[in-house]
Amino acid sequence: MKPHRLICCLVVIAAYCISGSLSICASQTTSPAVNVRLITDEPEAVLSILSKRKDNRQISEDDWRRLFQSEGYVRLKRRELGMKRPFEDADFKTFVLSDSLLERAPALAETLRRWKEADMVGAARRALAYLPKGARISAKIYPEIKPRENSFVYDIDTDPAIFLYLDPKQTKGQFENHVAHEMHHIGYGTACSAKQTSGETSGAEKNARTVLTWLGAFGEGFAMLAAAGGPDVHPHATSPAEERARWDKEVGNFNGDLKKVEQFFLDVLESRLAGDDIEKAARTFYGVQGPWYTVGWRMAVLIEKTYGRPKLIECLCDVRKLLLTYNRAAAKHNRRASDKLALWSESLVERIKRIE
Repeated sequence: MKPHRLICCLVVIAAYCISGSLSICASQTTSPAVNVRLITDEPEAVLSILSKRKDNRQISEDDWRRLFQSEGYVRLKRRELGMKRPFEDADFKTFVLSDSLLERAPALAETLRRWKEADMVGAARRALAYLPKGARISAKIYPEIKPRENSFVYDIDTDPAIFLYLDPKQTKGQFENHVAHEMHHIGYGTACSAKQTSGETSGAEKNARTVLTWLGAFGEGFAMLAAAGGPDVHPHATSPAEERARWDKEVGNFNGDLKKVEQFFLDVLESRLAGDDIEKAARTFYGVQGPWYTVGWRMAVLIEKTYGRPKLIECLCDVRKLLLTYNRAAAKHNRRASDKLALWSESLVERIKRIE
């Protein structure tokens, strides 16, 4: 799981739409550090077929060709096949011709219209604000009408793409927040590249580097902060009340969750966890938005409020500094506040500091 990336400088966006058999509506920046495009050819091709179904018009081979040759469909199919998942044009055609999808067509069309009006510039600026100098982002954003209701980042190293399930329950504000979060993922690696090691390493060194890798998962919390726009903005300001309440409940478990993650790090360092069991344990901290998000976010907020955003970005690019910097900020907080924050153990902090 790669940590989160970030974005770029002040951006000027030119909107354009290429129409024809391949309909691509995009927002693209003119900054050399940012290249963001919203590509909607796949959902537009599906909606065109659904419109014909509604009007009892014949669906031609050209209609299906438009869908199956759309950039959004071609890349989605390539990704699913790469994941060893079945993905056949015939099965997708059955999905498009289903009565349940036809019933949802008006809501899907309205959702796509709202999303095409989303402020990609604002999303880029929010992510940019939490990137070090020299960061850049290039991403294609694909709203998709598809059977699986998942969203994901794909092909980060060569042609970064953000695939988002076209969900009528998701508002334009949530869409912008989601995109900003994922762009933070993408941008991170352009300015905070991981150091590569060569040669043989001891078991202890391998364990230590595994801990560093998973410390990067706190980037989920950094991305929550960046997408919100700052430490004084609720990460779910644009979300429904139930999602905001769920987040608040999870954040309320901060002290206990911090200690659970600490035990995970110690178990890796002491070889009590190894191989696939490491990833299995680490993934329990994802959840809907578990400790990698909530603990990471609260640490990031405290560091920024105590020492400023440049210090936070420094910790993002060198995660060896993250726990120590948080501990110092939390110690200051605990001296004056009634809600005492848990600290990372000194032994863990010292061991992480010594990692080359």
